Amino acid sequence: MYEDKTLTCKECGKEFVFTAGEQEFYAEKGFVNEPQRCKECRRARRGAGRPERELFTAVCACCGKEARVPFEPREDRPVYCSECFARMKEE
Repeated sequence: MYEDKTLTCKECGKEFVFTAGEQEFYAEKGFVNEPQRCKECRRARRGAGRPERELFTAVCACCGKEARVPFEPREDRPVYCSECFARMKEE
């Protein structure tokens, strides 16, 4: 039903593909306009105005690997890497 379309980004002028799957998604959500910006420009626009997130380095209390976290680690609380945190969350 849908076919890939090549569109031009109004921000950077590059051509990008509006895939059949993306068109179907837009239709399901009720969006009537095609995207006017490429994915990179949409991502940059979405993140504009937001301060860059500061990440802190810590050692995972479970496996000992380096972990990057968005908060300042404290001595009295354990910090986990993303894999160990996900594993603990499942249990």
